[in-house]
Amino acid sequence: MYASAVRRLVPGLVAGLFLSISAGCGQGGPSAKVPAGSPTGPTFQDFGDFQVHFNAIRTDQLAAGVARAYAIDRSANRVMLNVSLLRKGLDGRTVPVDGTVTATAYNLNGQLKNLRMRRIMEAGSIYFIGEVGISGNEILVFDIDAAPIGQGVKYAVQFKREFFAG
Repeated sequence: MYASAVRRLVPGLVAGLFLSISAGCGQGGPSAKVPAGSPTGPTFQDFGDFQVHFNAIRTDQLAAGVARAYAIDRSANRVMLNVSLLRKGLDGRTVPVDGTVTATAYNLNGQLKNLRMRRIMEAGSIYFIGEVGISGNEILVFDIDAAPIGQGVKYAVQFKREFFAG
């Protein structure tokens, strides 16, 4: 299921995000951490029988072993986009489906960021990841096209995230 794939890919991510955000809220001062970035809206979009799940995080939030396993450069100046396609069953449960995912990213100045997506398949999970560099604090807009294999349709998703480089 999608949740178990995310747990394997980014262990401790939720706790790390919580700690980063908590450190930046209310306790100002020189030792306070700036939040790395957090969702400002939904992290999936429903398309009838299919859902497209998406998220983006700074790569320095990944555990070192996870980053090594997936050849991801850990850095406060890099962001990883993670996308999954899921099909809804009659019982309401979702299962991962294969497909193609392409994505672009740009900042609010209109600067296009290079983003190449790659497929990860493991233990019944299928997801697509790509990395992009950031400069300083940026808001990135991600445009995602996801097409489940054999369906003849493409689902388009757009979302924004603000990132604070370390």
